[in-house]
Amino acid sequence: MAEWDKQIGAINLIVGDLERSKAFYRDVFRLPLQLEDEDTAMFRFKDTYVFLQRGAAHQDGPSGDVLSLAQKGVGQFVIFVDDVDAVHAELDQAQIATISGPADRTWGMRTLTLADPGGYTWEITQALPRAPRS
Repeated sequence: MAEWDKQIGAINLIVGDLERSKAFYRDVFRLPLQLEDEDTAMFRFKDTYVFLQRGAAHQDGPSGDVLSLAQKGVGQFVIFVDDVDAVHAELDQAQIATISGPADRTWGMRTLTLADPGGYTWEITQALPRAPRS
């Protein structure tokens, strides 16, 4: 079995109004905005990141059924691991279907996504080595 901590490191929340959601996290929780782009804002609660996401940010995003649930307020939970491919092999061996990945993402992570029987999505994520700055 692959060695990996069973600790939640980030939560992705699909939101309809990104600006209103950013204001909520900034004003209610007094969290500084860590990173943002047109469709995403990232905040951090101590050891847990919260990503606010306008719609599906992944090119190979969740299936229609899962995305439909997410747009109603279901979040995506993220577990950080050292080796996404090892976890993927373990999931394949157990015949657990994945929604997407493993794939390298532009924000510096390698991810795979799966859904539990209730439709909640889980992303298994590995930090990619950073390229040296020029």
